[in-house]
Amino acid sequence: MTGGRPGGHRLILMRHAKAEASNGISDELRPLALAGRRQSGDVGARLAAAGLLPERVLVSSAVRTRQTWELVKSSLGDLPEPEVDIDDAIYDAGPRDLLRMLAEVDERVATLLVIGHEPAMSMTASMIADPRPPVGQLASLRTGLPTAGIAVLEVTDWSAIGQGTCRLLEVWRHDR
Repeated sequence: MTGGRPGGHRLILMRHAKAEASNGISDELRPLALAGRRQSGDVGARLAAAGLLPERVLVSSAVRTRQTWELVKSSLGDLPEPEVDIDDAIYDAGPRDLLRMLAEVDERVATLLVIGHEPAMSMTASMIADPRPPVGQLASLRTGLPTAGIAVLEVTDWSAIGQGTCRLLEVWRHDR
């Protein structure tokens, strides 16, 4: 399908939930903190309530991102099992790397969830969001996404995703 879906696709860029301090373990192995477990469940419930049920999920291979996805998924309710790709490349990805990954998404995917790290999630959202008014939430992205923070964007065509090509719909900040 070319030209995107009627009404566009939904892209959800999420920063992982709150992780434990490193305490001497490598960054990739840091698990979620108790607060992060709660955040993940809250995000899943909020996505379900908003009807943002992903058909495909891209997840960094870090322990905290994989745990975030499992807890988000458990709060989404009964939905068809999405295609899930756990990818080492997302751990170190910058915005340009993420754009290359997003441009390869099948046009049949209506809603894509990416769970990764800062500053890549907020920088990618800021880069692809159309900068024309209204821009209030776009300004909030430039300060970064807190743990379990989400940017929801409308994408016309995955293969044509690039700077300023998406409409920023919402930014969710999880403040506990």
